[in-house]
Amino acid sequence: MNDTTDEQTQTLLILGAGGDLTTRLLLPGLGGLVATSSMDDLFLVGSGRSEESDQGWQAAVARAFADGDASGPAVDAVVRNARYMVADATDSDDLRRLLGHCRGRITLYFALPPGVMVESCRALARIGVPQGTRLVLEKPFGTDRASAVALNELLHGLVPEERVHRVDHFLGMSTVLNILGVRFANRVIEPLLTAEHVHAVEIVFDETLGLEGRAGFYDVTGALRDMVQSHLLQVLTFAAMTPPSTLEALDVRDAKAQILRATRVWDGDPERFSRRARYTAGTVGGRSLPSYVDEEGIDPARQTETLAEVVFEVDTWRWAGVPFRVRTGKAIGSPRQEVLFRFKAPQRVPSGLTGDCAENQLRIGLDARRLQLGLNVNGPGDPYDVSQVTLDTSFGAGHLLEYGEVLRGVLLDEKPLSVRGDMSVESWRIIEPVVEAWRAGRVPLDEYRAGTSGPKSWEGRKT
Repeated sequence: MNDTTDEQTQTLLILGAGGDLTTRLLLPGLGGLVATSSMDDLFLVGSGRSEESDQGWQAAVARAFADGDASGPAVDAVVRNARYMVADATDSDDLRRLLGHCRGRITLYFALPPGVMVESCRALARIGVPQGTRLVLEKPFGTDRASAVALNELLHGLVPEERVHRVDHFLGMSTVLNILGVRFANRVIEPLLTAEHVHAVEIVFDETLGLEGRAGFYDVTGALRDMVQSHLLQVLTFAAMTPPSTLEALDVRDAKAQILRATRVWDGDPERFSRRARYTAGTVGGRSLPSYVDEEGIDPARQTETLAEVVFEVDTWRWAGVPFRVRTGKAIGSPRQEVLFRFKAPQRVPSGLTGDCAENQLRIGLDARRLQLGLNVNGPGDPYDVSQVTLDTSFGAGHLLEYGEVLRGVLLDEKPLSVRGDMSVESWRIIEPVVEAWRAGRVPLDEYRAGTSGPKSWEGRKT
């Protein structure tokens, strides 16, 4: 087996190279990273069970790189040197052969279904991996707290924790990373983001998309596990964490882990402070969607939710007493994707000022790349009449796609955005009471028509 750790040469070995994740997301992101970082020495190896030639793989890589607008000598070199090997990712002999074909430091990317990934890691445990190997895994990291603990033990038997990268592409979104800049680079904002001034925080990711062919995955996962347990709890840590000393991996991960350890369902009552629903037939953006239960591959008996909302508390000195409402839904007609800080009313408005002193709000867009701050100002005409205006600006797009940012953290060891093992366990611990309450039927499964904002019974009612 190849056990060299030459840092000048790296191999990115993708297991599951023929899947949608690889072609649609992973390779376009990699192309941008190669182009901007001049990684012409990267040896790209794709592997899967399907027959494919080196030339066919190279053509697929070239198309995906072009989809990510990547070009240049480094891109051409990586495409030219790319290789493909047929292998079963759960077979120890096949894995040994794959690893022996790699050069230099190996990054092993599991672009595989969760169950297959676990079996692949077990096969690797039987043969070992070369020194310096990095393992990259997609969510979900386990299916509950116990399985997350077991998965961590399996991974740590292969490599140390610092060489395990549990990737969450949300953390590579420039709009999510903008939360750090807005919070920590503005004295007029950061000191106000505390329980003294903020009465509520909302983290919302509603989208117009339906299942989009993901019924097999989604129907056994649902909105709570698919989005809240992973992506949105990670966003919550960015919104709530204490300013770290640096943006290096150790400091950021410690700050995020502290928040997760302090987070739980509001008042410990998932029946009162969570709710769920699924969509019925309707029209979204001019596109007709069937009822969720009528989608191909759906088992209505599973009672899978497509809209989930939970109120959390973050029991730290900074945030004690402030509810964090986290919501995500599919087939929503008016999508809303943002972090919203809702400020308390002024301590006192002097008599004589008239008009509507609306609530001050800070909105950080997660998709629209917008930053908005609502302020009350003296309007035209009567100088004592107050009305609200919105200060609005846009964020620029990042240089890299989300997966490019994720891969940069892995391949170049630059401020890794991956999820640490203890954080994966804490995320499951946080939502377990909700999962149990829903499974027992203690929280009703409401319905909403596709293309609306949610169930009518939710309108005007906060969890």
